[in-house]
Amino acid sequence: MFFLFGLGTRQTLLGPGETRTCPRCHNTTQWSRMQEARQLTVFFIPVARWKRRRFEACGICGSTVEA
Repeated sequence: MFFLFGLGTRQTLLGPGETRTCPRCHNTTQWSRMQEARQLTVFFIPVARWKRRRFEACGICGSTVEA
């Protein structure tokens, strides 16, 4: 019997976020609003998702801030 499954993290772009100054790279830019979730897939179909979180990410260095 052969099962094909996977475990990973999925990030989804929700749209533009606020314009702010990054605490890491000190650039002022518009951040991206993102959602991230851990998921289990069976035969490339998502079966379960957990640890969902929403955050904003800097477009230059990738630093994140919880939304």
